[in-house]
Amino acid sequence: MKVLLVEDEQRIADFVTKGFGAAGHQVTHAPDGEQGLQRISGEHYDVVILDLMLPVKDGIEVLQTLRQSGSSTPVVILSAKVELEDRLRGFEVGADDYVPKPFFVEELIARAQVLVARRDGTTASNLQVGGLKLDRVKREVSWDDGSAALSTREYRLLELLMRSPDNIFSRQQILRQVWDIGFDPQTNVVDVCVQRVKRKMEAGTELHGVTIESVRGVGYRMKLQGSDA
Repeated sequence: MKVLLVEDEQRIADFVTKGFGAAGHQVTHAPDGEQGLQRISGEHYDVVILDLMLPVKDGIEVLQTLRQSGSSTPVVILSAKVELEDRLRGFEVGADDYVPKPFFVEELIARAQVLVARRDGTTASNLQVGGLKLDRVKREVSWDDGSAALSTREYRLLELLMRSPDNIFSRQQILRQVWDIGFDPQTNVVDVCVQRVKRKMEAGTELHGVTIESVRGVGYRMKLQGSDA
């Protein structure tokens, strides 16, 4: 995806740019609303990620101007303003999605991808990394001459890793997104689930060329064989 990020906080901009870049997407950063509008008017983007509290022109003004110009580019509001009235206002002026801060960049990427797929009329029912394919409807992982059924947790774990190959996910992030719970230093459910998924994938490793790699002291990532990432 070609992404325009309109965000005045450099720390957040760097975080988002790094996350999207690791997932293979290109990010252009505009530090205020005026520059954001200039970028939008001068170049095509697949999706816009827009803060609300911006200098020069705020996010609502940017979004209103964008929609009044006839643009249908998907817009994800990324904001610390989390009250219901703020969210409703964002949707009223034309936002496609609303992600509150603080946030996980992996979730932001996934939401952006869904919006772009909907706009383009493409299907988001399958994910593929190397020769490994994940069917989101059947919840089955497959490769050229084999396949494996997945439990709900196994499916959610594999989908998370396949959405952002080479990106390292901490155990805390995995717990939050796969089990919907906060960090518990006493649990090993992540490691157990990873091992189950790895065993199911091992039958076709030579064909699909993908592995789940443990990054010592950090977490896990999906990696293509031969990749130096």
